[in-house]
Amino acid sequence: MNHLAHALLAGDDDALRLGALLGDFVRGEADAVAVPARVIAGIRLHRAIDSHTDAHPAVLAAKAQLPSPYRRYAGILLDMWFDHCLARDFSRWHAQPLQPYSLALRRLLRRNEPLLPPALRQFLGYMEANDLPAAYAELAVLERALAGIGRRLRRPNPLAVALPALLERQALLQACFEQLYPSLQAFARDWIGTHAG
Repeated sequence: MNHLAHALLAGDDDALRLGALLGDFVRGEADAVAVPARVIAGIRLHRAIDSHTDAHPAVLAAKAQLPSPYRRYAGILLDMWFDHCLARDFSRWHAQPLQPYSLALRRLLRRNEPLLPPALRQFLGYMEANDLPAAYAELAVLERALAGIGRRLRRPNPLAVALPALLERQALLQACFEQLYPSLQAFARDWIGTHAG
């Protein structure tokens, strides 16, 4: 799952949501980060969601369907594709419209900018310039985002040209998302109730 899904799965708690957004930008132990305890819980939630996603049978099956050379980057490709699915059909999954929700996430990050690692501060500028995460609903934005991730990786990779492979498997990937996302909603609710409630 990517930024939109992590934020949505964190619920309405701004501290958990902030931690969920920090999750991809914090390395090592969550406790070592100088943020409030509830934000640390959000980072832990992000990591728990990633582990649950990676082990989910539908995700494992979807990864196996991606051809070489894309399979090696299946985690990135599926995370981005699932945020596309979520953004495209946002009204199915949340009562608030996507555009105001997306703007609220960026405002949450701006309000907490002193807590953000440099990479997330930089990414926030990219989010604002590209209307993310709402614009993930658009295939052209998804394709540009994949190309951008590909440029940041150290070794040559096929991310910039991966969208056709995803589109060819659109029905399969949608079925995977339909199985995965409700499972993640239940998992996140239980995790929050147990670890952050």
